[in-house]
Amino acid sequence: MAISNNDFQKAVKLRHLRVIAALSDLKLLARVADELNITQPAVSKQIAELEKIVGVPIVTRDRNRLFLTPIGHRLVVHAKQALNQLDRAAFDLEAMASGISGAVAIGVVSSVAPTLLPSTIALFKSSTPEASISVREGHFVELIPELQDGALDLLIARSWQPQELPGINQIRLFEEPVVVVAGRNHDLARQPDLKWTDVVDFPWIMPQANSVARRAIDTLFAENELAPPANTIASLSLTLNLALLDVIPALGLMPQRLAQSHAARGDIVTLALDTRGILSDVRCFWRGDQAQTNPTFLFFLKCLQKTTEELKTIPFG
Repeated sequence: MAISNNDFQKAVKLRHLRVIAALSDLKLLARVADELNITQPAVSKQIAELEKIVGVPIVTRDRNRLFLTPIGHRLVVHAKQALNQLDRAAFDLEAMASGISGAVAIGVVSSVAPTLLPSTIALFKSSTPEASISVREGHFVELIPELQDGALDLLIARSWQPQELPGINQIRLFEEPVVVVAGRNHDLARQPDLKWTDVVDFPWIMPQANSVARRAIDTLFAENELAPPANTIASLSLTLNLALLDVIPALGLMPQRLAQSHAARGDIVTLALDTRGILSDVRCFWRGDQAQTNPTFLFFLKCLQKTTEELKTIPFG
């Protein structure tokens, strides 16, 4: 018999939530045990306890692998939400206890800003209402000197090719595929079977000539035995590029999450073309001395990493 709501709340412990959340990602008992630093029998015991609490099976077993039942999948969603709320509470308490009230200056490229910054800033400001934040949007080549000179505390940018920068620390936040996009009224918008030969003669919105990103795109055409498009517009302005796609029959490349967001609003469509695994790295850059001198920066970085962790749990679809 299923347990009542009140009894469920009393019976479920934090250890149960951690086990079921880890199980959804890792599948194997041994991996879950290693991740949580407990024994495999302890993992099995907590799963059994949880099944007794819920009143129905939450996993099926195949040797050492565990597979979630439909009830188990639903339970994982709630477990991760609960654990996330506890993490956010820890952020709040840490910020309040530290009394963070300084300022942090952020540089960001336009293709990253809508994906990461709203949630990161919301988390940061909810925990540190006395702290101030300023955001400067631009291109990587413009923003990196400002970071090096101290005008910016942190830079979030896309990287097509990792590069070492003297005195600058960096971490990769996540990577995502790049997709081909067009305006919603483009002639190719509703064609399901497209080849690269179908698109090469259209105008293309591209990164600047001789940039790492442009060379990656040129390589993509070469792998399809085609010369790069001759009719191009070099622009890194997201706002301008979206407007151009709306008024001319141009095509372009866009990170998948950003493309999905704008496609959902009806601004653009994505085309069914194989981009051969081109990935865009999103990285965070900061000066090496920041960790010792700017606690506001450190807390913003933690908020950014927390937002990124949550973003990774959202499927591309």
